[in-house]
Amino acid sequence: MTTKEAKTNAQFEQVIAECRSLFEKKLHDYGASWRILRPQSLTDQLFIKAKRIRSLEIKKESLVGEGIRPEFIALINYGIVGLIQLSKGFADTVDISNDEAMTLYDRHAAEALELMKRKNHDYDEAWRGMRVSSYTDFVLTKIERIKEIENLDGGTLVSEGIDANYMDIINYAVFGVIKLSEKDV
Repeated sequence: MTTKEAKTNAQFEQVIAECRSLFEKKLHDYGASWRILRPQSLTDQLFIKAKRIRSLEIKKESLVGEGIRPEFIALINYGIVGLIQLSKGFADTVDISNDEAMTLYDRHAAEALELMKRKNHDYDEAWRGMRVSSYTDFVLTKIERIKEIENLDGGTLVSEGIDANYMDIINYAVFGVIKLSEKDV
């Protein structure tokens, strides 16, 4: 592992720790209310977060007062929720404890980290040379792919599944948070 890869791994883990903390606090406030989200509703939630990022990037102004970074964090957390929902299916009521939700969160966050490590090794830190707006566009592309896969009831011919798209959304959003944080330094 190169020094750059080690730095990326540490930054990724730091971002996930921040996201996890927020997720845990929201779990305290709301419970696992997201368990009732059907796949299409979750996809739409990801869509509105990514569209807001793109809108703010283009308009360069937020009338609500929240910026781009919190939306990338939301994409990470909703991406992990998506992976949980794929593995468990949606429910009509909250059917898991906060502890179980956190265990599932940690499992899927670890999977995203391992995927990022493998891809980052193969792509040789290419993400560092990209613009944040490209992460936004790639996330929106992944969401459109998820919509198409949902419309096909999962019946793809050669494409990766919804889970792979969620993982890519998580990873691009983490890269976005990292890049935005580095601009603040």
